[in-house]
Parts: sequence; structure tokens; C-alpha cells
Amino acid sequence: MLYPVPAVMVTCKREGETPNIITVAWAGTICSTPAMLSISVRRERYSYDIIKETGEFVVNLVTRDLVRAADYCGVKSGRDVDKFAQMKLTPCTLENCRVPGIGESPVNLACKVTEVKHLGSHDLFLAQITGVTVDGRYMDEKNKFHLNQAGLVAYSHGEYFELGKKLGSFGYSVKKTEKKPSPRRKNK
Repeated sequence: MLYPVPAVMVTCKREGETPNIITVAWAGTICSTPAMLSISVRRERYSYDIIKETGEFVVNLVTRDLVRAADYCGVKSGRDVDKFAQMKLTPCTLENCRVPGIGESPVNLACKVTEVKHLGSHDLFLAQITGVTVDGRYMDEKNKFHLNQAGLVAYSHGEYFELGKKLGSFGYSVKKTEKKPSPRRKNK
């Protein structure tokens, strides 16, 4: 019941085969140096063996424009359907990675598996991020990335939500602010 979680589409590919997409809601950052993340995948899923055999995958962030594709890729199997074709998604080449990303995603994180932890219903793939591709639409003239303008999606208890109102930024609770002088009352 640790919700909400990011909804991401993970791409994977065996040499000579059609690339596949699996939607994963159990994904997250696990280390900053080196940059690493994890995904949890059921062993029965078609993508599980592909990722385990190739040791590579790409995490593609999901936006409001991709949420239908994310849902579709989570309920249809790559054994039966070409998800890129069915959802009219564009495979994009990533540097130093044999797995395509999803061109419509604002961020593609190329990953190499470093370890697989066998858990219960899922296995945890620990991976080093080997490359990052970002959509230039969210870059400003100062080369700052504005990811929060992309309409990112979270998954909570069977439903998808677009991230909304900003409530603060890192460190705002301890940031010193200038106090405005309070107006003095005049006695008459």
C-alpha cells in the first residue's frame, strides 16, 4: 500500500526480435553515484526472460499523452502483439544501448543489469543507468530541463493520475525567508 508510484514503460529486446514494452509500477532510484535504479518484474511476464538474458532495458517515463499506451502495454503480452506498432510508438536509438527507447517519452534511461534479487512474486532487477536521453521540448534557453511541465503520470491503487500542484521544493521547510515588517497600529 505504498502509493502513489511512478508508472513507467520499460523497453527490452532480444537480438533479431521485435522490441517489447512492459509497464512497471514498481520502479525507483536506488543510488546517485553511480546512478542506479531498480524495477520489479514477475517471472511469468514475457519481458522477464528478455531482460534477464540480455541484461539491458530502458526505462521510459510516462506522460498524460502516453498513459493509454502505458495501460495497454501493461495488459497485453509481447508474445501476442507488437506493442510499438499497436500503440503507434516510435522506437528511438540510444547511445551505447542495444534496446530502443520510446521516442514519445520525455526521458529514456538506458540501463545495464548489475544484479537480480529473487524475491517472492517478483524479482528485483538492480541496474546502472548508462545513458539518459531527454526531449528537447522541455529544455529552456539556459539548458535547464523542465520535466515537471511534461505532465508526468503516477499510479495509485489501480488508477493513473497526472501529477499536479507544486507544494514546495527541496529544502523549503528550512529556507530562511525575509520577514516583512508588520504594519504598526496607530492609536488615536
